[in-house]
Amino acid sequence: MTIVTEVFTGGIRGGTSILYAALGESVSERAGVVNLGTEGSMLAGALAGYAVAAETGHPWLGAFAGAVAGGLLALVHAYMVLSRGANQLASGLVVLFLGLGLTSLFGVTYVQAVAPTFSPVAIPGLSAIPFIGPVFFEQDPLVYLSYALVPLLSWFLFRSRWGVLLRASGERSEVLVAHGHRVRPIQYAAVVGGGMLAGLGGVHLSTAYTKAWFENMAVGRGFVAVAVVMFASRRPIRVAGGAYLFGAALALSPALQARGFGINQFALDAVPYVVTLVVLIVFGRRQLRDVPEGLSKVFDAQPTR
Repeated sequence: MTIVTEVFTGGIRGGTSILYAALGESVSERAGVVNLGTEGSMLAGALAGYAVAAETGHPWLGAFAGAVAGGLLALVHAYMVLSRGANQLASGLVVLFLGLGLTSLFGVTYVQAVAPTFSPVAIPGLSAIPFIGPVFFEQDPLVYLSYALVPLLSWFLFRSRWGVLLRASGERSEVLVAHGHRVRPIQYAAVVGGGMLAGLGGVHLSTAYTKAWFENMAVGRGFVAVAVVMFASRRPIRVAGGAYLFGAALALSPALQARGFGINQFALDAVPYVVTLVVLIVFGRRQLRDVPEGLSKVFDAQPTR
């Protein structure tokens, strides 16, 4: 396998956990709620998914449990923001640290545990296509599920009636009220659904990518997911590209090391985050016009007199 093929293959594999989280954050932000606690939902999903898989012997049960755990943690954020009027940014950070603390406390038992995991499955015929086959079609089932989720979510947001209602709740909530719709239940559903997707991202991280559980294993991926959503303008296809770009940056380090390149390990570890910052600098400002009005109110709030 050439280094290019290895980096692209690793980009898909390593970017999938970020993709799930970023898709979930896209849904939440389309409804006008930013969730900096995305990484907390990822950690909750990673632990719940690995623990349930270890206890039951079924990784798909673990995937379901991870999604539920991520959604429950996002529900805390939704309650604080939508029902109690808390600051979205502060609440998200609190939820992040809550997730980190809870998973550190209850995850000790599973640090050395062995659980059934998701392994790569080659798709007959498609996996034989030069370059494209190894990159896209020799992946694990959660990766294949994400392939279907991207266009499905894009259709939901921009082509379905429910997607219009969800986007309107973040853009023009007063219009929904005027037409007899309740805004808060839609926003609750968006935030919790986004947390469930972030939980699936954590499941992929623990049961398919690392195939282990350890404390704070997300190591900033939740924040990267939020950054990806910003420069991808909350559009699922662009989000996928951003997630895979970060995954490729992650895959670059082991690919170079395996070929004996004498590059400082710490510098290589910083590459994915530097790439994220560069992309934000280049694309961030030009995407400001696409920010839903509900989020503009969060970031541009003026002090009361």
